[in-house]
Amino acid sequence: MQFFSSWVVVKLCGLCGLITVDALTWDKLRAFFFVSAAFLACVFANIKTLQYANVETFIVFRASTPLLISFADYVFLGRELPGCRSACCLLVLCGAAVAYVLSDSHFVVPGYVWVGVWYLVFCFDQLYIKHVVDTTPVESNWGRVFYTNLWASIVSAGLVLATEPHALQHMRWEATNVAALTVSCALSVGISYFAFLCRAAVSATCFTIIGNACKVITVLVNILIWDKHATPAGLVCLSICLVVAALYQQAPLRSTSGGSPGGSGTAYTPVPLDQKEPAATGSADEHK
Repeated sequence: MQFFSSWVVVKLCGLCGLITVDALTWDKLRAFFFVSAAFLACVFANIKTLQYANVETFIVFRASTPLLISFADYVFLGRELPGCRSACCLLVLCGAAVAYVLSDSHFVVPGYVWVGVWYLVFCFDQLYIKHVVDTTPVESNWGRVFYTNLWASIVSAGLVLATEPHALQHMRWEATNVAALTVSCALSVGISYFAFLCRAAVSATCFTIIGNACKVITVLVNILIWDKHATPAGLVCLSICLVVAALYQQAPLRSTSGGSPGGSGTAYTPVPLDQKEPAATGSADEHK
């Protein structure tokens, strides 16, 4: 419902002339199919993780993902390796996550199996979507929202029909439930739009850490409402993860002149093709 409402609302607003939305083309459909596939796989693994493990378990493992993504940023997306301060932040993130696992009062093996599955899918999701955002031209950011949610609604509807064909019949269509679903659908449009804007503006590692920082409110709500929360020692570890995440500094794009990372020359700058590329630095010969 969230995927369906997101692309429908965006398309209707585009038809009314309120926003600019890309027309359907095969090239863009093909480019965003794997974006939606990676996104759906991440959502599914996320749900299974929360089914077996508490929220803090999921959040702390997510806090350790920048360690792997920062290295992948260097290998695949042209970023420098983290500086001393940022590397220390990433190591502390990983250490605090390990400390939390040791202090977890709700250790459930199936939960950690799903965390592992989610971990790999999530890292691929962050890197691949950043690559598509940087390399696929769109008329506006709304085009990314439209294509991603269009594919996501089609694929997820097929999965529901194949695995849970009677799911809608057993849902309780009470006023409170419908209102909550409607609010979540409205929020999903905004989340999708601003997430793509943020991905275009920062590195994959930085985007991941920004996502971690917003989880503070999630933890507070979880502690206030439900009883599946961590021990005091676990919450200290969680707090450390979030603090050092806030101290992280984004690694710059690395230079490619002379074939050695970090040398002087024109910076490698993958930017969305619908935006102007920033002026390069260096001599006229290097520009050529």
